[in-house]
Amino acid sequence: SSGINAEYGGLSFPKQTSSTKQQLARFLSKLYRSTMSSSSEAIKTIVTHSGSFHCDEVVACSMLSLTNQFKNSKIVRSRDPAVIAQGDIVVDVGGVYDPKTHRYDHHQSSFTDTLDENHTIKLSSAGLVYKHFGREIIQNVLGLSDIQTEVIFYKLYDKFIEALDGIDNGVERYPPEIKARYSVNTDLGSRIGNLNPQWNDPHPNVEAGFKKALEVGKAEFLEALTFYGNAWLPARTLVEQAIAERFNIHNTGEIIVLSKYCPWKDHLFTLEKEQGIENTIKFVLFSDNSGWRIQCVPINDSSFINRRGLHKAWRGRRDEELSKISEIDGCVFVHATGFIGGNLTYEGALQMALKTLKAPDSECN
Repeated sequence: SSGINAEYGGLSFPKQTSSTKQQLARFLSKLYRSTMSSSSEAIKTIVTHSGSFHCDEVVACSMLSLTNQFKNSKIVRSRDPAVIAQGDIVVDVGGVYDPKTHRYDHHQSSFTDTLDENHTIKLSSAGLVYKHFGREIIQNVLGLSDIQTEVIFYKLYDKFIEALDGIDNGVERYPPEIKARYSVNTDLGSRIGNLNPQWNDPHPNVEAGFKKALEVGKAEFLEALTFYGNAWLPARTLVEQAIAERFNIHNTGEIIVLSKYCPWKDHLFTLEKEQGIENTIKFVLFSDNSGWRIQCVPINDSSFINRRGLHKAWRGRRDEELSKISEIDGCVFVHATGFIGGNLTYEGALQMALKTLKAPDSECN
């Protein structure tokens, strides 16, 4: 009868009719979903070491806040093995590297991993987190395709993360016998390090400094990531297009024309290497508000030495004087070092490039 009860895990329910069975099923289903939801949304714990903090684990923790799995995690700073063992993910402490259990330390003597076979710098905790979560972070922030994500993944490592790995692992940028001409103390590592309490602070608060360091590290990482995704990557497309069309400009293939000005040097060297045409392109033409520019390609993206400089006789000249000497109408200027020049028209800028290509090497280099 309806007055007889049944026990279910310590709960009493009326004896089942068809209607009460359906109600019970709905109740249990709702309870199960609620339990699973609460379990999946449980706050996870990121463990890193206590004491003075460094740039690598600060950036590692900052990056984890951009992942799906650890975005709402709390950070615990400790060297206690019992605390470390309870962490959902552990970075820069614990002496273990095991991605399957989310252990990412690099201090153990057995650890020698780099990003891949094309990189030689041993990873720090920043590099380890980036290696395993970087692609996910890039897609979460920028929403790029898989191919675009790969391009950004390696570019951001080379330009941002690798330096953190090198510094934390004590890798010199150049041989120690070379004396630096000046010191740099405004890099990210220095700024984060300076957020630790001073040695003579009467009331040191390491945790407050660490919290501020997380904000700095995350902001800097996101600034770099969004730059490469929103500005650097679209420029690559323009340079790639210009290289593909270079033989439409001149049969030597040594001149490219950008459909719109963009930062081009980094892309040019990368694309030349990818296409097996290193050192081919000598001049880049692009328009600006006052006409056209012709810029020489340097021997690398940080050098002031050009593969081929503009004609020596033109350097430091302007306007009518330059047009008369070069026998090219519409000349505006050529820089005194010969790395860039200007003309009122595209045709004039192209002639400046062609005449320089035809001139003897002694008159250009």
